[in-house]
Amino acid sequence: MSSDNSVLRYQANEKPPLTVSFLLGLQLTALSISGTILVTTVTMRAGGQSEAYLSWAVFAAVAIGGGITILQALRFWRFGMGHLLMMCSAAVYIAVSIEALRIGGPATLATLVVVSALLQFVVSDRLSLFRRIFTPVVSGTVLMLLPVSILSPIAGMLQDVPQAGAQIGGPLSALVTVLIICGFTLKATGAIRLWAPVIGVVVGSLVGALFGLYDTTRVAEAPWVGLPALQFPGLDLRFGHVFWSLLPGFVFAAMIGSIRAISNAIAIQRVSWRQSRAIEFREVQGAIATDGLGNVLSGLAGTVPNSSISTGASMAQLTGVAARHVGIVAGTIFLSLAFLPKALAVMLAIPGPVFAAFLFVMIGILFIIGVQMIVQDGIDPRKGLIVGVSFLFGVAFQSGIVYPEFISTFAGGAFKNGTTAGASIAILMTLLMKVGGTHSSRLETVVELSSLSKISEFVQKFASSGGWNEAMGERLSAVCEEALLTLIEQESVKESGEQKLILLAKKDGKGVVLEFITTSGEGENLEDRVALLAEQAEQYPIEENLSLRVLQHLSASVRHQKYSGVDIVTVRVEP
Repeated sequence: MSSDNSVLRYQANEKPPLTVSFLLGLQLTALSISGTILVTTVTMRAGGQSEAYLSWAVFAAVAIGGGITILQALRFWRFGMGHLLMMCSAAVYIAVSIEALRIGGPATLATLVVVSALLQFVVSDRLSLFRRIFTPVVSGTVLMLLPVSILSPIAGMLQDVPQAGAQIGGPLSALVTVLIICGFTLKATGAIRLWAPVIGVVVGSLVGALFGLYDTTRVAEAPWVGLPALQFPGLDLRFGHVFWSLLPGFVFAAMIGSIRAISNAIAIQRVSWRQSRAIEFREVQGAIATDGLGNVLSGLAGTVPNSSISTGASMAQLTGVAARHVGIVAGTIFLSLAFLPKALAVMLAIPGPVFAAFLFVMIGILFIIGVQMIVQDGIDPRKGLIVGVSFLFGVAFQSGIVYPEFISTFAGGAFKNGTTAGASIAILMTLLMKVGGTHSSRLETVVELSSLSKISEFVQKFASSGGWNEAMGERLSAVCEEALLTLIEQESVKESGEQKLILLAKKDGKGVVLEFITTSGEGENLEDRVALLAEQAEQYPIEENLSLRVLQHLSASVRHQKYSGVDIVTVRVEP
């Protein structure tokens, strides 16, 4: 992995100036908070709730979104991922939440949200078991479909022009916003490029204000400081018919939320470092667990569940700032606005066409990140089929051109959302590809030199049963030897003593895939070390990292996935 993000000004662990962090955080907050208020308001009003309860639900959603955004930028035990990952009320829950409010009321909604959130903790804790389902193909397809799913709301925002305002104001303010953001991003250099989104939104809003599109009345009427009356609904622990009939819909929504969290966590890692790195799956687990924590809090508060959104990755790609400090600042602003209705009104008064134009640029970048994720994982005819079919069906379901009468009622209408439909199809096709595939041979041993003879005997027998010649058997033995030596060299093994090793061998086309699964350590990622060998060749003698160099020479590829509790090294060997 060579350096491929040289335009990045501030990577994840660097701290930009406070003014940069504040203005970028303000933009990210404006995007997140508008979606949070919109989703919550639509859900509560459609669910027949009072204005008093609506005020409480919006306050709780904004406060929780801000607090969880801060936690995502940090790392606390198994929560947070240490990157810029914004939170927002999740639209995937709208349909099932409305149904829960109509039938059972806020207490039923609260119970269903809390119970379904437990699934996200399971996914986070056992993510290594889901690795064959939540693949880069599935995650990349989800990222490609997210823009498709919000094109309709964006189109509605483009038309959000008061009747009293000049109709030309909407298109003009949107056009100015897009031209300025793209123009500054493409042509500007240095620090000015960081301000492209800010300048675009401010100038677009000023143009909109000339045509009466900026809602100054909302700002004037909002109080400076305010707190709604407490409306905690409590939990309905009777678990009656209503609960069980609605639970599958909430569980499915939680699963889609987990997939989105995985996709967004991988996307922000891809753009957060100047030097490309292997994906740190322990951070992905932290992102999912934090999503789940946010949903437990949302349930207890009786508001709509939240989910991570991908604007952080888009903003990092656009501005060259991926610092986690921006996430802390954005989360702080987000949380503060829950108690400052006047400041909240200033942001919400930004004209709809300007917001839409800004979002249009952001989702275009997001689509490309999804494509890059799929391509970097390696594309073959089977993966290409999964991406193509899932994406087209997602677009078709979102557009309502595939049996709309049936889709609108099936699973509570969840499949009307293109991301939900496309992700489900991608998962099903991925599972289908795995079913009936080549069976893996398995060996259990320990990460010690004494295991070499046992491992060698195992792979020699595997090669013989697979019809390979003696040379291939020797090659597999050599790969296993160097992989074991490299694992033993890890400091975590030296300090913790004996670690369990599971070796899986599977035929894949003309080659063999070996998986070394060990109890987790805190050492370096071997995939990153392999990528750096070529760059270090002239700096360090060949004796250093000798086992890793031999492993690189003997194998077609090396991939290292580090989870909490489990390390998985996957090596592909060609004849």
